[in-house]
Amino acid sequence: MNSPAPPPSRDLRMLQQMQLIRRFEERAAEMYTKARIRGFLHLYIGEEAVGAGVMQALTAEDNVLSTYREHGHALARGMDAGAIMAEMYGVQQGCSKGRGGSMHLFDKATRFFGGNAIVGGHLPMAVGLALADLKLKRAAVTCCFFGEGAAAEGIFHESMNLAALWKVPALFVCENNQYAMGTALRYSHAATDLVRKGEAYGIPSRAVDGMDVRAVMHAADEAVRSIRNGGGPVLLVCETYRFRAHSMFDAELYRGKAEVEHWKQRDPIDRLKHQLMAEGALDEAAWKALEASVEHELQRAIEVAEAGTLEPVDDLLRHITCDAPQRS
Repeated sequence: MNSPAPPPSRDLRMLQQMQLIRRFEERAAEMYTKARIRGFLHLYIGEEAVGAGVMQALTAEDNVLSTYREHGHALARGMDAGAIMAEMYGVQQGCSKGRGGSMHLFDKATRFFGGNAIVGGHLPMAVGLALADLKLKRAAVTCCFFGEGAAAEGIFHESMNLAALWKVPALFVCENNQYAMGTALRYSHAATDLVRKGEAYGIPSRAVDGMDVRAVMHAADEAVRSIRNGGGPVLLVCETYRFRAHSMFDAELYRGKAEVEHWKQRDPIDRLKHQLMAEGALDEAAWKALEASVEHELQRAIEVAEAGTLEPVDDLLRHITCDAPQRS
């Protein structure tokens, strides 16, 4: 059963965000094959509904932390596409001055705290940020995206335990894309119902269709409302799927083409687009205008990155340490 329709403006915003993420990722893959982007590149194609849906429930004061597959989260959060692409190019016009690359996006203005390359390494950071807001009586929620592979790490259990113990205002979003790198869920988790892992710590937990952006948005709305009302942390397990390989170096020997094609039939962008057309909230002309807007933004992002400059060698020791404040 499909989720009830939100206001058209919210629906169209999610459709635009998902389309931007999809086209941005495809363009990033193209630039990688042209050696304009180097190093690691992990694409979010297929999982767009999770990032776009969850972000609708958050405010500008909330904190967001993510994994190394974070381009989609960053775009949905409102980070500038040009600054993201420039970061992937490794130029100093990037959001992390070209030093972080694809896996370490950061933006203070949108309170986007990574882009973290260590699996599960940002989970305790999320607990810490949420605890700080709780102690300082700030109304912010900390949203932490992670994959099901991180849920097999010890740090996941430590973080869930402390989050529940302290009742911190945190939304944990597990993007279960079925494979931790090349290992299927059933081979890495003795208990494959990830919702029960949150429930074991007394954390309200819910499974969500991560290919349905409306379902994700409604679940995130309910979760954030509970958190803001003092209910403590919430875990959402979003069942999703990446259409592309784990990274650009992945030969994808662990899954068959038929499985990938099966999941592609549930493409979250096509799903929402067809729903909106059936409901009369979108027509072909509006869709083409949306596509043109996205393409214009992508072209601008590429131009920013292509015009970027490498950091001077003399500056390489800057931004390594932080000067300690002087004590009076």
